[in-house]
Amino acid sequence: MLTREIEIPQRPWTSAEAFRHCERITREHYENFPVASLLLPKERRKYVCAIYAFARTADDFADEPGLTTAERIESLNSWELQLNECLSGNARHRVFAALAETIDRFQIPPELFRSLLQAFRQDVTTHRYKTFAGVIEYCLNSANPVGRLVLLLFNYRSESLAELSDSICTALQLTNFWQDIRVDAGRDRIYVPAEDMKEFSYTEEELTNMTFNPEFKRLLSFEIERTRDLFLRGKPLLSEVGKDLAFELKLTWNGGMKILEKIERNHYDVFRNRPILTLSNKVGIFFSSMLA
Repeated sequence: MLTREIEIPQRPWTSAEAFRHCERITREHYENFPVASLLLPKERRKYVCAIYAFARTADDFADEPGLTTAERIESLNSWELQLNECLSGNARHRVFAALAETIDRFQIPPELFRSLLQAFRQDVTTHRYKTFAGVIEYCLNSANPVGRLVLLLFNYRSESLAELSDSICTALQLTNFWQDIRVDAGRDRIYVPAEDMKEFSYTEEELTNMTFNPEFKRLLSFEIERTRDLFLRGKPLLSEVGKDLAFELKLTWNGGMKILEKIERNHYDVFRNRPILTLSNKVGIFFSSMLA
C-alpha cells in the first residue's frame, strides 16, 4: 500500500484547505486536464479539481513503478475504502474531504467514482482485448463517468444528455488509444481489438514490432471511422447545454476530431508520427469553437 496517500489528520481540515490541496494536484498535472481550465466558471472550478484529484491519485496507484500487480490492486482497494468512509462522513484524506463536499453539493451518485476505480483495476490486470465490445465496456468505466460527472457539476441531470456525453467520452478514449498505439505497446498494452487485427490480417507481433504496412493502414482507418461516428453521435450535446459549459465541450470535441484528422493526414503511421495538437492547432480550435 502506498503510505504516502494514507493521511490521518491531527485536526480536521477546513473546506478551503481540502480544496486547495486538490487544486495543487490539478496544477501539477494541468497539461493533462484541460477541463479545469480558466474557461470554467470560477464557482465550479474547485469541485472539478476535487474530482480530478480523486481520479489522478487512483491513476497513479495503477501506474506506480516498482509495485506488483497485487500491490497496485491493494492500493486501489484502499482508495475505494476511503471513498466509502467519506460517504459516511469520515474522510481520512484531504481529497476525500473535498470530494465528500462535492458529492453532497451536487448529489452525485457514488457509483460514478466506483466505475472509475474499476477501470483503473482493469488497467492493472487486463492488457489485451479480444473484441471491440470489450474495449467499449472498458470505456464505460474509464471515460463515460467523467462526462457524466461534469454534466452533474453544471446541474444537467437528463439521461438523454448523459448518453450523448457517453458517445463523446468513448470517442475521446478511443482517440487516445489510436494516438498512443506505440506508447501503449511499449508498456505491453494493446487496445486494438484482436478480432479487428484478425479481420485485417495484421498480427500482434507486427504491432509490438511497430510494423507499418497496408494491413495496419486499413485497420487503423477502420478504427478511426467508427470513432468519428461516435463523435458525431454525441455532437448534439454541444448545442443542448448552456454557455457556461458549451465552449469547453466544443474545445474538447474539436480537439478530439483534430487528432483523428492528423492521424489520417499522417497516413495512419502513428508509429513514427504520434499526433499531437500544436500551438497553432490549439489556436485554431479555440477560434473555431468560439464561432461554432
